[in-house]
Amino acid sequence: MRSSSSLSLAGARGSGSVRLSSSPVTALVDAALEYLMVKKDFQAALDTCEKGLESLASFAEQEDSSFKYVELKAALTIVGIQALAELNQWRGVLHWVLQQYGETEKIPAKIIQMCILLYVKVDERAVMKDAICDWLHCSGNMSQSGFSSVAELYFLHILVPMGHTAEALEMLETDVGWVAFTDEQRQAARSLVDVQNEKNATSSSTNPESVALTTTTCASKQDKLTQRLTSIMRLLYRGLSVGSVRIRSISLRRVFLALMLLYLLLIRIDPALPSAFPWLLRLHGLLQQMWNTMFGPYYRTNSRI
Repeated sequence: MRSSSSLSLAGARGSGSVRLSSSPVTALVDAALEYLMVKKDFQAALDTCEKGLESLASFAEQEDSSFKYVELKAALTIVGIQALAELNQWRGVLHWVLQQYGETEKIPAKIIQMCILLYVKVDERAVMKDAICDWLHCSGNMSQSGFSSVAELYFLHILVPMGHTAEALEMLETDVGWVAFTDEQRQAARSLVDVQNEKNATSSSTNPESVALTTTTCASKQDKLTQRLTSIMRLLYRGLSVGSVRIRSISLRRVFLALMLLYLLLIRIDPALPSAFPWLLRLHGLLQQMWNTMFGPYYRTNSRI
């Protein structure tokens, strides 16, 4: 999936938090960013991130560098996610992130947000549903600054679009809802769920099979009507052909008026309908034959005179 602007890397460079040290890992972060943003070598960017993440393993046990370790790891992970997306390997993003952090509950909020946006963009919300639910219900994550944003993305882009409206309402009444949302936000969320439920009810009431059956039935009735009208016009044509000599003695104006009245009485159908066009052509042909049979000789005789 090639969309370098879909996921922002502003947080990766941020306010300089990844430049807290002149360590080789910091240099790897800069190199990965250069591969990704400047050289557009996404595979090299991913390889550099994985190399930096391996080098960070030695920092995990050093208490004085724990903050440095967290920020560097997050920066490398963010660049790695973008590189995977550019390489069209987005299906493996969550698995790759879990390889770096071990458990879903330990993933930082900003990385969880990136994963949500990525999988929503490719319309694979179900991949993230269970993982986000576990992350939100971890009490340790409720103190993170991005907890409310994760909960909001989960509600708006995962639960409601997937039709899990009951679970969405239940979430508002749990600890997650009370921590993540204000009273006004919870009320707005309930209104959104009500709107979604109305849409679901409307779409379910319109059964495609019943619509197709109704259309087929109408078409069948229209075909039968066409056949009947065609038969009537043929019989009328035969009768008029037999008595054409007598009919010619009648006023042409009256005959034409009678034909027009017959046409209006028998053919009362919307010409805009697709099914009306073929048999209207057939009836037009029959009327043309009737006119030629009845009045053709009359006009030929008059033309000679």
